[in-house]
Amino acid sequence: MNKEIAVIFDMDGVICHTNPYHSMAFRQFFSVRDLAPTDEEFVQHMFGKSNSYILSHFLKRTIEGDELLQLEDEKESLFRQIYEPYIEPISGIVPFMSDLEKNGVKLGVATSAPKANLELILSKVDIRQKLGSILASENVKKHKPDPEVYLTSSINLGVSPDQCVVFEDSFSGVTAGLNAGMRVVGVLSSHTKEELPPCDLYVQNYDDLSFEKIKALFGA
Repeated sequence: MNKEIAVIFDMDGVICHTNPYHSMAFRQFFSVRDLAPTDEEFVQHMFGKSNSYILSHFLKRTIEGDELLQLEDEKESLFRQIYEPYIEPISGIVPFMSDLEKNGVKLGVATSAPKANLELILSKVDIRQKLGSILASENVKKHKPDPEVYLTSSINLGVSPDQCVVFEDSFSGVTAGLNAGMRVVGVLSSHTKEELPPCDLYVQNYDDLSFEKIKALFGA
């Protein structure tokens, strides 16, 4: 191959199956405020969304500035406390990343989650040394579905957007990858194929993935 390839992973639902634990944390957070969102509301308004959107939606007013930071810290601290004993990568992702790295693919992580969450997962899942770009919510001004986090990742990795593959599990995340002009693999950990925009490939986990399958997305 003449051109370099980069693969950029979202975190929640892509590296680790965190969404059930985010749901637990949000339920605890909302319960003390006498709110009880349904499972359907969580699927529609939580997975893949920024905390600014989630909090504003469920609290039914704009949450921003210092209040956003305070409420976000409260909820995300709950999440980290709940999730830490259960951190485990989605099946096959670490060997898959090793295969990509061995074949010269540049790797990055681009999440809408706070950096503290990403740091927690990177402290338990041994992939940090493989990553040439690590971006969290604090590193961008516009959140998914805006493509900023993926376009910034491609700059960090020194690869043009059309040579990047994004792994995403949410509607807003897939849309962000498509908006960035990248190929997108839909990880079906939170949604069905029908619930996501059209992707180049769909996977349940990484057990059957390889560099060759990623290279094939470019017609090589």
